[in-house]
Amino acid sequence: MNITEIKQLLEAEVPLILQESPGFKEWLQDFIRRQTISRESFDERFDRVLNELAADRENQRRHWDEQELKWAEQSRKWDENNQKWVEQNRKWDELRDEDSKKWEEQNRKWDELRDEDSKKWEEQNRKWDELRDEDSKKWEEQNRKWDEQNRKWDETLKEIRSIKTKSEQGIGALGARWGIASEASFRAALKGILEDSFGVQVLNVNEFDDEGIVFGRPDQVELDIILMNGMLILCELKSSMSKGDMYIFERKVRYYEKRHHRIADRRIVVSPMVDAKAKEVAKTLGIEIFSYSEDVTGLV
Repeated sequence: MNITEIKQLLEAEVPLILQESPGFKEWLQDFIRRQTISRESFDERFDRVLNELAADRENQRRHWDEQELKWAEQSRKWDENNQKWVEQNRKWDELRDEDSKKWEEQNRKWDELRDEDSKKWEEQNRKWDELRDEDSKKWEEQNRKWDEQNRKWDETLKEIRSIKTKSEQGIGALGARWGIASEASFRAALKGILEDSFGVQVLNVNEFDDEGIVFGRPDQVELDIILMNGMLILCELKSSMSKGDMYIFERKVRYYEKRHHRIADRRIVVSPMVDAKAKEVAKTLGIEIFSYSEDVTGLV
């Protein structure tokens, strides 16, 4: 059922209901009265609304007036600040212009100094070039002299080396002969000192080692022997003693002890020159070392 049908139904039925039901008529009248506004009441409400609107408009106008005053004050402050900024910018422009002039003047002076220094450097470089060329010529001349001198030194050194080689060969031969003579002198000195002064017997033994104990193959073995009060002392007299010589002497001692079935009481080496490594070997093997034949007097 739509609105039109409802209206039609009410129009047809309401009059009948009002006739038949007085109570419904009263209720309907009261309902209509409560829903309907009288003219007096409407005027009052309308005036009240108008007054409220007027008061709101007055408040709004007063608020805008206050706001305009604030904006005016703010605009005044902005104008003052803008004026200050304009003045400050003017001063900055003046300072910038003044600094710009100072920098331009300073740059002009620097340019003048740079040009002056550049001329000085060019002149200095020209002098240095002249000095360098002069020094280069001097060095070339000096190097030529040095080359000539080195050539002469090379020739002199060759002559010296040749003389040295010949001298070393001569000295070597002389040294060999001197060594043999020195050993003979040591032996004679030892024999003279011990036999004449202390009454001991000194023997020089030269035997053949057919088993090769000393040299690894059969060969002659020479030893000096001192006999004193039944004591056997085996000696080695040499102008110099190396590490190998010390080991050979130790093998000579073992050869003699084995051949003659007698243990040496002491083993000594008499030599003016004993290698440091030979001394270490002698210490290990229990061999005594004397640098001079006179030192052997300490034996008695």
